[in-house]
Amino acid sequence: MPDLRRAGGLLLIVSGPAGCGKTTVCDRLYQSHVPKLNKVITTTTREPREGEKDGVDYHFVSNRQFDDDLNKDAFYEHAIVHGSKYGVFKAAILGKLETGLDLVLNVDVQGAATLRKAAANDPLLGASLVSLFLMPANLETIRQRLDERGKDDAQEIARRLKVAENEVARWREYDYCIVSGSKEDDYARIDAIYKAEKIRVKRLVDEG
Repeated sequence: MPDLRRAGGLLLIVSGPAGCGKTTVCDRLYQSHVPKLNKVITTTTREPREGEKDGVDYHFVSNRQFDDDLNKDAFYEHAIVHGSKYGVFKAAILGKLETGLDLVLNVDVQGAATLRKAAANDPLLGASLVSLFLMPANLETIRQRLDERGKDDAQEIARRLKVAENEVARWREYDYCIVSGSKEDDYARIDAIYKAEKIRVKRLVDEG
């Protein structure tokens, strides 16, 4: 019998409009599979929301610090989303994938596109990357969730809905697309995709 092992870690990137529940399912996936699965923590210049912790939810930095890191080519991808800067450090991904650690990353469609482009020229990233789009059942669902969240005024919600409409149009760029239902259903389907991808033949090598 062949002696099989994993060739490297898996990087699962999850995108979807604000309010679709992607943060919730990513956090639950991480909590269910730690320590074999780690969460990639994004760096941002926006202010922390109530309950968010630096180094846990995001790395919160000043515009000056972000620009300094950008000039050092420290980010794998970076973008301006809803008026704030976001980026993912290269060091937060490559070293961990090389050791066989799996990662989950909550990232917007711009960041996902940048990572796919980078993966085309990076064998390790290319072999590791799996992308998933969490599709809202409809935009009214997003509006209701943003209203219930109580963190944005009517003008900001309208702007986010316009962004969401543009993001939804790009679902075909992903490996998987899940139409959001209940939190339990969304998690079960994403968990099943993660487990299936871990045993894909292309991710295994024979040490025999």
